Formats: sequence, structure tokens, C-alpha cells
Amino acid sequence: MAEETLSTGFAIAWPWLLLLAPAPWLLRLLLPASQSGDLQALRVPWFSAVVGGKAGWMRRPWLAIIAALVWLLLVFAASRPQWIGEIESLPVTGRDLLLAVDISGSMDTQDMVLNKTAVNRLKVVKKVAGEFIQRRHGDRVGLILFGSRAYLQTPLTFDTETTATLLNESEIGLAGRETAIGDAIGLAVKRLRDDAASDRVLVLLTDGANTSGEVQPLQAAEFAARDGQTVYTVGVGADEMMVQDFFGSRVVNPSADLDEDTLRTIAQQTGGRYFRARDAKGLEKIYEILDELEPVESDVEIIRPVDELFYWPMGVAYVLALLAALYSIRPLGRNMALRKVSA
Repeated sequence: MAEETLSTGFAIAWPWLLLLAPAPWLLRLLLPASQSGDLQALRVPWFSAVVGGKAGWMRRPWLAIIAALVWLLLVFAASRPQWIGEIESLPVTGRDLLLAVDISGSMDTQDMVLNKTAVNRLKVVKKVAGEFIQRRHGDRVGLILFGSRAYLQTPLTFDTETTATLLNESEIGLAGRETAIGDAIGLAVKRLRDDAASDRVLVLLTDGANTSGEVQPLQAAEFAARDGQTVYTVGVGADEMMVQDFFGSRVVNPSADLDEDTLRTIAQQTGGRYFRARDAKGLEKIYEILDELEPVESDVEIIRPVDELFYWPMGVAYVLALLAALYSIRPLGRNMALRKVSA
């Protein structure tokens, strides 16, 4: 592209206008001198006091210098000085992707291992899903957090770094302790419905069943399918967990409340897939598969940010002209004061 050949830094958009800089001096040299003498089309009694007589500008050469500076600054401003920034690439995408993450009370279950340390489910989701979001350069990505209610934490945006940051700042119970899967899907359908993107995708991650909300999950899935939206569902949680009680240690299933049948049906109705994440590595693999199923767009649009700087020389010219005008009318004030005294 032509813009790529431009170097970063200062530039002038219309340099040919700089040829007008010597115009006043050329006109003074080429045009014949005025023969009117002291004749004036309009006689103003105090005119000579302002200009200082027939050759007032010669007795005050600084006025001529200021006038020349003002002219040069105006010509420079008209030539459009600019600052050309670094090349930036804007992603061209046909996909809008929403992530709906469960932050209900059950996500605090510590049945996951991260860096050889037992952690809760949400902490693993933050790490793995955050990395997934940052890989989605080229897509508009949004974030929905849901518990007892569903909230749009981040609208669809190309700023994947901010979206990942807001996911990392989420806390368990922030949206309530229960799980409103249907409301989360319904909110996603509403946000994706009016978008012009060719691919509209929801990735729903939860560790339980629908226990709250106004919309049933399968009903919300019907709305999504009707609008041509794809829903991928992810059930997270280990199958076994060692717990200590009064009688000693025993093995329990911490994911007993996970409604896999509903999640699988939601995915089937909308043309997506259901995934089961039992540990951190399993969740990472799922998001790698999602990258393959919904690849990032590779087309980009190259632009160069251009900042116009004309207002700087124009502002300096205005200030200089104003100061010169204020100084020039001082003789008028003294002359009028003397006339009042003499009267």
C-alpha cells in the first residue's frame, strides 16, 4: 500500500503552498509604487497617529518583522503540517465471539491443580480462558459473567487485552451464588442478534445446572439457533476429589450437579459442541480445539494515524497579530487623551 512507504515523523501534506511565502515581497518589487501620496479614500483623523506618519513602519521595523512572521506562519499552517505515526493494523473480521463464564458459588470448589497447587475452578478458567481471549486477534470478543443473574462485563471489542484483564478481575459470587445458564445465553443472543458479523459464537462455561434466572436454557438455545448463533458449551470440574470429614478421608464427585445432558443439547441445537474439562490441561485442550473450529481471521487493514498540526502555527500567528494590534493603538489612546486635555 502507498501508506507503507511513508516514514514515521513530521510531514507536510501540501508543500507546494510554501511557494506563496515570498509573494508579498515579490508583489512589492514587481508592482509600481502608489502615486496617491497622502490622498486617502477615507480620511481618519487619528490614522497617522496609529501608523506613525508616512513611513511609520520604517520607524518601527519590528512591526514589519511581526507582519512577515504572521504571513509565514499562515502559509505554513495552510500547507498542512502533520505528524505521521507508526503503522497500525486493524483486524478485518467476520466473527463476533462472546464468552459466558460462570462465577457462581460452586466455582470456588478446589478440585483443580495449577502449577502443582490445588486451586478453585475459577482460577484455572481465568488463566486458560484469558490466554484464549488474547489469541483472538482479529475477532471482536465480549465477556458475560453470570451467577444468579447474567451481566455483560465487556461489550464486543477488538481490545482483547482489556477483555482478558476484566475476566482476571472477576470474583466468585459477584453476580450471585446460584447459576442462571438460560439468562446468560439469552443475554448473548440479545447482544449478538443485531450484529452484522457472518459468524456469531458463544462459548458458555459452567460447572453446574440451571438453578436461577427467568429463561430456561433450552428455550434460550432455541432463540440462538433461530438467529443462526453457534453455542459451544464447556462443563468444568473434576470427577473425583478427596475430602476430609469426621470419619477420615473419602472420595466424592464434586461435579455431581453438572447438568451435562442440558449442555450437550444446547450445543447440538445450535450447531456447536459440548466439551468436558476435568482439569487444567483438559481445559487448555478444549480452547485449542475451539481455535481450530473458529479460526482467527488473517486479513488486516494497514493504516497510519495522522495528526494535523496546522493549529499550532495558526495560533502563534493569531497571538502575534493581536499583540501587534494592541501595541499599535497605544498612540491613538495618547492622542485622544492630549486632545481632551487641550480642550
